[in-house]
Amino acid sequence: MSRINRANLNKTISYLKRNGIRKTWYAVLERLAERKHPPYTWIAPGEMEEMAQSRDWEERGFRVKFSIVVPAYRTKPEYLKDLLDSLNGQTYPQWEMILADATEDDSVEQVLREYLRGGEATRIRYIHLTANAGIAENTNQALPYASGDYIGLLDHDDILTKDALYEMAAAIQAGKSQGIRPQMLYSDEDKCNGDRTEYYEPNFKEDFNLELLLSNNYICHFLVMDRKLMQKLKFRGKYDGAQDYDLVLRAVLALKGQEETILHIPKVLYHWRCHRGSTAENPESKGYAYEAGRLALQDFADQAHWQAVALDTAHMGFYTLCYKGSPFASRADIGAIGGRVIRHGRVVSGRLVGEQEAAQRRLTMANVKGYPSTPRAAVPEKGPHSAGYPHIEQAQGGGFKAGEALYGNLSIHYSGYLHKAVLNQEAEAVDIRNIRVRPECREIFQRVTGVEYREVPGTDVFDASCLPKGCDIVKLSLELGKALREAGYRVVYWPVDRKHSLETKE
Repeated sequence: MSRINRANLNKTISYLKRNGIRKTWYAVLERLAERKHPPYTWIAPGEMEEMAQSRDWEERGFRVKFSIVVPAYRTKPEYLKDLLDSLNGQTYPQWEMILADATEDDSVEQVLREYLRGGEATRIRYIHLTANAGIAENTNQALPYASGDYIGLLDHDDILTKDALYEMAAAIQAGKSQGIRPQMLYSDEDKCNGDRTEYYEPNFKEDFNLELLLSNNYICHFLVMDRKLMQKLKFRGKYDGAQDYDLVLRAVLALKGQEETILHIPKVLYHWRCHRGSTAENPESKGYAYEAGRLALQDFADQAHWQAVALDTAHMGFYTLCYKGSPFASRADIGAIGGRVIRHGRVVSGRLVGEQEAAQRRLTMANVKGYPSTPRAAVPEKGPHSAGYPHIEQAQGGGFKAGEALYGNLSIHYSGYLHKAVLNQEAEAVDIRNIRVRPECREIFQRVTGVEYREVPGTDVFDASCLPKGCDIVKLSLELGKALREAGYRVVYWPVDRKHSLETKE
């Protein structure tokens, strides 16, 4: 639900300065339209669920230990106490915290000592840093003290839900039972105001989706990573402000060919506190962070040996890779690229929801409604899924069954939930009426569709007029997407391309 407050006003002014009146007008209209949707309500785990989790982890033999790393600097006492409460209230008790404090005086340490007075403090390690060297280096100084199997990252003014570590442990346990040792896990998240009386702007995320990650750090919070992997990669100071994005991108490179070890827990486990000065509340308070994110993405493309330039989009913190020549030349992993099908100024089709994605969205809807998930924690099937904001996606025709268009009926001037409608993203299938297929995959295309791949003159876009009249577009699109993915290729929804325009009319 869109909220009229200081943060949204700041964002609107910033957007106007960067994009002009016309685009701002449509952005405001879209935000106002969102106000018609039911408000988001975060529902905390109930007492019965908490008790079940407290028993369940022991009965199921969970043995994973988490090291929660928290870089602190001039942390407000009430925020630190909230953070500590959220850890001490975890339904899964196998954790330690490493607090790396760069505050010039002992104010944070005194608050910690007062909080722990008379309590058990062996699981909390306090490190008073000699200087504030930036969030990346401050965090690096805490990493060697981590003794857990996994390291979780928590900002000094944010909060974990009580079931956060249980859900992570359960997913790790489920992965191991399927012969997978998870290397990186992340959950959904939302925002809360300073005194935690209001929760809003939930971020219901995709299962691992490389293309979407190349558009922005959708993984964000709550991030947990194998201890040895994080200690090896560390954080890089030159990307301060986007150090987590840089870390995740480099982890993805390190885990190439092992994407099944990157797991998404489709449940809100992290509250990102918003207050004046925070990036969440004021998008221009850390403009350097967005530039650092773009540079981190450029470094990823360079390390992957792609001929591409990372560019900013109209939305702060969101990027696009502009490839030199055809993306197929740089990306051997992409089998097909699909664009939008437009009619009367609205999106008719583009990215299609497949069977796996539909199942994932149904699970997310259940969690949004507050239905308990214990003892769920099953590892999702490998492949691109979506867990979009159900109210908004439903209004846009996203649906929950295979074959529906994810951004159907959305105005071409709107960007959709978290701007996903205008971001590149991996898909189970895209509409074959607006598709580009790499030359090596055109035999697959012909086998599935029964039609020879002919290009629109002057482009490499498939000439949809070659399709038999009355053919089942959705069926062919889903079958082609499945065949390409089974052959080891990615199918990419590419709604906006500065060099290769794919937008067409039905």
